[in-house]
Amino acid sequence: MTGPVLILGGGGRLGRLLHPVWPDPNVVWHSRRPLAGHVSFDILDDAHALETAVRGSRAVLCLAGVTNTSAVADMQNNVRLAAAAVRSAHAVGCPRVLLASSAAVYGRSDEALSEDGLCVPLSEYGRAKLEMEHETAKLGSDLGVQVCALRIGNIAGADAILGGWKEGFVLDVFDDGASPRRSYIGPVTLARVLDTLSRAARLPDVLNIAAPGSVTMGDLLDAAGLPWAPRPARNDAIQSVVLDTSRLERYVQFQPVESTPPQMCAEIRATQGTVQK
Repeated sequence: MTGPVLILGGGGRLGRLLHPVWPDPNVVWHSRRPLAGHVSFDILDDAHALETAVRGSRAVLCLAGVTNTSAVADMQNNVRLAAAAVRSAHAVGCPRVLLASSAAVYGRSDEALSEDGLCVPLSEYGRAKLEMEHETAKLGSDLGVQVCALRIGNIAGADAILGGWKEGFVLDVFDDGASPRRSYIGPVTLARVLDTLSRAARLPDVLNIAAPGSVTMGDLLDAAGLPWAPRPARNDAIQSVVLDTSRLERYVQFQPVESTPPQMCAEIRATQGTVQK
């Protein structure tokens, strides 16, 4: 596939993390607000500008969306923004749209979470992302556009642990003495994964996005040199959320080091973030 990747919503927190480490200069960054090095327009209010930006792209990566800290009333914009990306791709002949979904669509499970498993989201954010997946899968099928929903796990530096650390930070600790275990990925690895997926010949409708395996949050903070204090986990606390990455590994080759806390912290430093060893 030729042409650049257009990254919609590149001015958001995740986009700003990925921007300095994106592996290919053949990329166009978008921001809703004016931002140096980005094309700027409102995706929902300027269809012409959106189609102009998409034209000639080999793929659209839509990071634009509403976060899980936003008002419930705004959550439907996750569907609207994603649908606008798919429609614009169809209008100008762009073959592929990659959509930032979330592991929040799964809900709670003690098993490794696979793309074929049951989704029972616990939050409005998770429900909105799952609706986005369903609506855009149908839309893409109707319009002949490849749509792949990326169920992204925790991203080192854009998370509540490394990215949200403050003095006096506390973590749940469970009866076995471990802190919460999660699927994670560093920003440099994530940028490489997304760029690789933009070039694949064909993708499935859904992909989990994380480094293989899992890490504990305490180990991440320790690797970053950030102090934390333990507290007993509540009965309803979730100890483990692990994504099955076997499907992703058919498309992307990972190095073992990319699954380790020290490497994830090094990747944050590569983005000129705030985590320091």
